[in-house]
Amino acid sequence: MSFQSTQTCQNLLRAFAGESQARNRYSLAAKAAKEQQYPVLEQVFLFTAQQELTHASLFYECLQKQGITKVDIDASYPIDPTGDFVALLEAAQRNELEEFDPVYPDFARAAAAEGFEREAFLFRSIADIERTHAERFAMFARLMRENRLFADQEDQPWLCLHCGNIHYGSGAPMHCPVCGGVQGYFIREGCAPYTCGGNLCNQ
Repeated sequence: MSFQSTQTCQNLLRAFAGESQARNRYSLAAKAAKEQQYPVLEQVFLFTAQQELTHASLFYECLQKQGITKVDIDASYPIDPTGDFVALLEAAQRNELEEFDPVYPDFARAAAAEGFEREAFLFRSIADIERTHAERFAMFARLMRENRLFADQEDQPWLCLHCGNIHYGSGAPMHCPVCGGVQGYFIREGCAPYTCGGNLCNQ
């Protein structure tokens, strides 16, 4: 059987298309977040979009190594809502969870059954990554829904993503006192990338 006629070949292109579209959807969401003065959400979407691009590249490389030049597929892909960032984050969460289970585990089982261990490994591994994406989107959706994106009940450090200033308090200031950046630049320090701020993201 040629690779072109395997289920794994079809699934790789479905995954490539899905990851590519997710990357573009998140890039568009980031643009909307920037326009609405939510730089922190812009960075969350861009951070995730870059990882989706890497996933797409990995699936694409598998097809290229097999010499595949064209694959016909029939699949459905989501269209995210606009205007409401809670709805947008929750839609992103659902899409990521669907890839986590059942889509990529099913793809992994098919690849393993057809003898493609590298592809099965990628589907399993990226499924787990998609779960972390879902958890990230769920956390920010919950904070927005509860009006806690920039406020909390206890004092804690808030990091300005624009200049790096740390503000201590029960909420982020309306403007950063150092750079003047809008409140939308602030994030709980423990949720900021490249910091060791503890477990604040689990709240």
